[in-house]
Order: sequence, then C-alpha cells, then structure tokens
Amino acid sequence: MITIKTDHEISKMRDAGKIAAEVLQLGGSLVKPGVSTKEIDDQIYKFIKKHNAVPSFLNYYGYPASACISINDEVIHGIPSGKRVIADGDIVSIDVGVLLNGYHADTARTFGAGNISEEAKKLIEVTKECFWKGIAFAVPGKRLGDLGHAIESHAHANGFSVVEDFVGHGVGTHLHEDPDVPNYGRAGKGLRFEKNMTIAVEPMINQGVPDVLQLKDGWTVVTKDGKLSAHYENTIAVTDGEPLILTSL
Repeated sequence: MITIKTDHEISKMRDAGKIAAEVLQLGGSLVKPGVSTKEIDDQIYKFIKKHNAVPSFLNYYGYPASACISINDEVIHGIPSGKRVIADGDIVSIDVGVLLNGYHADTARTFGAGNISEEAKKLIEVTKECFWKGIAFAVPGKRLGDLGHAIESHAHANGFSVVEDFVGHGVGTHLHEDPDVPNYGRAGKGLRFEKNMTIAVEPMINQGVPDVLQLKDGWTVVTKDGKLSAHYENTIAVTDGEPLILTSL
C-alpha cells in the first residue's frame, strides 16, 4: 500500500535526509587510495550516532554494517571490510540510510578514488544525469513508466545499460515501502504520481551488460561481465511543482 505523507511527515523526513546527505558527503571525502571500506563505514556510524539518529541499514535483515560500500563492478550492497582497501583508479559507491524520529531517508553516490579513467568519469556523470532526467517526471499526473523510460533512454543514449533486477522504492516509516520505482519502463504506463508521495529514485547504471550476480556473502551484487557500475540516489517528495530533494544539504 502506498502511503501519502502529510507535510509534517515530509518535514521529519527532510530532517533525516539532511543527516543522510551530510554523512554521505563525509563518506565521499574519505574515498582515497589506501583507505579500507571499514574505515569509511566506522566514520559513517559515528556520525549518524552523534546526530542522535540510527543507521537504517545496520542489522536490516541481518546486514552487518551502517553503509553499503561497493567498488568497481560491485553494483550495490558491498559489505565494508578492513581487508577491502581502495586503490587508485577505483570507483566507490556509498549507499546510506538514516532513521530519525521514526522516518527514514536513503541516498547514494559513486565517488572516484585518485586518478580514474575517462570512461569511469563518464559513467558516474551519466548516472547522475539519469537521476535528474527521471525525476523531471515525478510530478502529479505523470507515471512511473515516464520516470523509468527517461532514465533508461538517457543511459542507452550514452552507451550504458540499466540494472533491472534492483529498483528504487517508496520511503517513510519503513526503509522500503510501496511503490517499486524501476529505472526502466514504458512512457505513459504505470502508477500515477500524487502529491506527497515519497520515493527513493536510484539509477544503477552499468558500463557493459545489465545482468548482475549476487555473491556468496548473500549481499554483494556485481555486474555479470565484470565491468563498472555506478549508483546515484536521493529520497524525494512529489509536490505541486518540482520534486523536493529530501536528501540534500
């Protein structure tokens, strides 16, 4: 069931979203060659707790960390580890969730470590562009298919593919709510957006094929062909005008 939020609830989500945006910025600043993903996760945990909030991901269905940190061909859900050390040229996706006063916010970015390739830079930039292309349709009267089609079209136009096995989602008192928000679709099809819907829009864009595999750890998702993947996510609220980014500084 889709929950339409009140203005007061959206204000609470904005409070959570501001912390999420700040902690994601912190995580990104730590992405450097020689730094382990656990070091980044530890700092993310401390920051969230310092702000009297809770990491949404920690212990979520047994997930063992505060952030998902995925490197290169890892699409999502990479588990932080002291043994996983970032190298020069890596691209690192950090996905964080924050629970504050009963409401969640969810956001992600892909960061470059040191000197990354021009193709990697393009992938990261196009993934960001896909997000903005998509949310232009997150307005009352437009449909989920419009949003997904815009994301997919922009990715394909730039020679990249869209992960279809994982999608965006509603957000609120639960980290994952209805509706699913695919990064692909047919224009004019699907659920209509309504004012005060709150959703996480999160393009996951691959350099090569769209197919993915889950590793034996039960969490980490990688590209099937071993090529790069990038991720860009914000929690947004549908308004009478432009979408409101709830996970912004």
